[in-house]
Amino acid sequence: MPSTDRSFNYDLDYQNLNLREQPELYRVGKGEMGVLLVQPYKSEILPYWRFKTPEIARESSEKIYQLFLDYKAKGDFIGMDMARKFLMMGYTRARRYANHTTGQKYDGPVPDDKKGKSGAHGRKQLPREEDPIKAESARIFYGKYLEAREDAEYKKLKKEWQETYG
Repeated sequence: MPSTDRSFNYDLDYQNLNLREQPELYRVGKGEMGVLLVQPYKSEILPYWRFKTPEIARESSEKIYQLFLDYKAKGDFIGMDMARKFLMMGYTRARRYANHTTGQKYDGPVPDDKKGKSGAHGRKQLPREEDPIKAESARIFYGKYLEAREDAEYKKLKKEWQETYG
């Protein structure tokens, strides 16, 4: 019986789990949930994920989008979704570095009792300074992310997946 919980399950043993072999365990979740956990996809996509300069971001986003298309050709929804998540993460991380040179968005470390929870945890957001190189990298990734997200076959498979598995 499919689960009605659509959130990503962080309780699974992802280090020892191959979701290509057990796809029924995969949950789409929201945004980038699980992007650095789900194997074997993480290992297949992560080596290509880079955004330091627009040239690197273009090459990276095109390679990851090609992986998206390769997964699509194989009917591998999880692979498509993971490639989409990496494209989204390319956008969000490049955007963070465009806004904050160090990549740190908030002042100070995360308090121990707040680790693993979303948001700023009451910490002050650091001032922004626009880095046009990282901003361009973010724009490049965002364009490829939209191509993946709006792909008609991806949308169809995502809806079917969520109806079947939650």
